[in-house]
Amino acid sequence: MNKTALITGATSGIGYELAYVHAIHGGNLVLVARSKDKLEQLMLNLENKYFINVYIIEKDLSLKDSAKDVYDELIKNNITIDYLINNAGFGDFGFLVNNDWAKLEQMINLNITALTHLTKLFVPYMIKKGSGKIMNVASTAAFQPGPTMAVYYATKAYVLSFSEAISNEVKNKGITVTTLCPGPTKSGFQEAASMNESRLVKGRILATSKQVAEYGYNAMLKGKSVVIPGILNNLLANSVRFFPRSAVLKIARFIQDKR
Repeated sequence: MNKTALITGATSGIGYELAYVHAIHGGNLVLVARSKDKLEQLMLNLENKYFINVYIIEKDLSLKDSAKDVYDELIKNNITIDYLINNAGFGDFGFLVNNDWAKLEQMINLNITALTHLTKLFVPYMIKKGSGKIMNVASTAAFQPGPTMAVYYATKAYVLSFSEAISNEVKNKGITVTTLCPGPTKSGFQEAASMNESRLVKGRILATSKQVAEYGYNAMLKGKSVVIPGILNNLLANSVRFFPRSAVLKIARFIQDKR
């Protein structure tokens, strides 16, 4: 039987590629994003190429109660969700003192509040079904603090901690929760976060969104808890536990600074 996946932030980057990966597996889709035009184009491309059903929801998930609106619309239309993929999110580069509060608040609402609310809404639904898979997209940023991207790193640390805890809570309910923690990726994220000149990105050969999406999707199917694409990303993310916090902070600042 075909599985239906709900993917947020589906019109670009990793979310866009996840939609294609799931479609290749023959699954139907519910795609959520802010741009109606991009959603409609993606829907047409996927339905025509893979002969699946795609339902689109134009929604800004940084707005209050937007997650509940999505959930209610699906219940109203009797659309069953088997896989919940919370991918939507963005970052912002710069010192906190210079960051725009409205943008930071939007980031917190999207990266944390919407993800948490959607998970909260769908976990009881999946428990009742006796099955389900959730993938929350975090980042290697989740493993240490990040000067010059303080709020973004903190939001991803929340996603990792929250997802691991929920994974434990539902492990005997037929549900798995996977946290995907990609490193820097060719996804348009760097442009949006104004960090193309940072040492973290400039001059590096980055993984593609497609590579990250395929890695994360396969890990979700296997029910893995925390996955980090790439050997170097794995080493860097896991090495922080062996160094003093003060040293980790200095290294993170050096990497984040512009060349």
